[in-house]
Amino acid sequence: MKCPYCDTEFEMEALAAYDSELSKENPDDLQWESAGGASFQEEDGVRSYVCKSCGGEIIGDATTAATACPFCGNPVVMMEQFAGSLKPDRIIPFKLDKKAAIAALKKHYQGKRLLPKVFKDENHLHEIQGIYVPVWLFDAQADADVRYKATRVRTWSDSRYDYTQTSYYALCRGGSLGFQQIPVDGSSKMDDTLMESIEPFDFSKSVDFQTAYLAGYLADKYDVDAEQSIERANQRVRKSTEEAFAATAAGYTSVIPDFSSVRLREGKTRYALYPVWLLNTRWNGKTYTFAMNGQTGKLVGDLPMDKAAYKKWLFGIMAAVTAGIYALSYLLWLL
Repeated sequence: MKCPYCDTEFEMEALAAYDSELSKENPDDLQWESAGGASFQEEDGVRSYVCKSCGGEIIGDATTAATACPFCGNPVVMMEQFAGSLKPDRIIPFKLDKKAAIAALKKHYQGKRLLPKVFKDENHLHEIQGIYVPVWLFDAQADADVRYKATRVRTWSDSRYDYTQTSYYALCRGGSLGFQQIPVDGSSKMDDTLMESIEPFDFSKSVDFQTAYLAGYLADKYDVDAEQSIERANQRVRKSTEEAFAATAAGYTSVIPDFSSVRLREGKTRYALYPVWLLNTRWNGKTYTFAMNGQTGKLVGDLPMDKAAYKKWLFGIMAAVTAGIYALSYLLWLL
């Protein structure tokens, strides 16, 4: 691990030992007699933390695991957020830094003249944040049987008629598939479709979770538990199974699923953190979110069109065309 502030390098064994010691720390107990007034209550999902660097109080929701102190910018890791059953099993560290994320966004915006100015603003681009998204990983073996309605069409002609012959089949497939690390987003703040759009992540590059990887980034613990994520995982298993079996149905004109049965066994669930760069932009009352895979650089996000800029662009083209027609007409008149 390398410190982004002073370039000091540490061995992971040393950081692991340090992390073990940090987990044993108890907060200071410096009591003062209250002069009246209500103290801050940790309720309604709100918690307070004290930055050990500057002493500033940080208020956040109950799902925040790591953030940066707004007073001194020092990375703050909320140790208690990952205690016990909430501690992730694995984490995929960021491979691409903030400079790479900004460069990818600039390239994404390049050539888009009708893009609102706020999206291209340099200060706005630097608001992109690296966040570790909680993900439930499902491993299972699937036994499946799928039946399709298939057709095979043959056409020919003679001197009098054109002929079409359609043959209908009940096409059956059965077998087993192995699934590993099926990811399901465990944060309600992260859109599932957006998260799945920046897949795949290379899980072979994951490591055992250490809080040292969180320093300098935001992180959420899950607020959608494994039980609530099962339905999404099942949808992905079923879709992948049906697609894999459908790929074996070659040589037919059409293949339509008619029935499928998927049975899981040896199911296991793990909790991991995946690296994502996020940038939210509000324009005309709507939020546009851009997400980039912090490991591979895959970027997704919708872009709006500035109607005012479009009108200016259209007016400019019409003016240029009109001027061209006028010039051509004048030349013809001279000739």
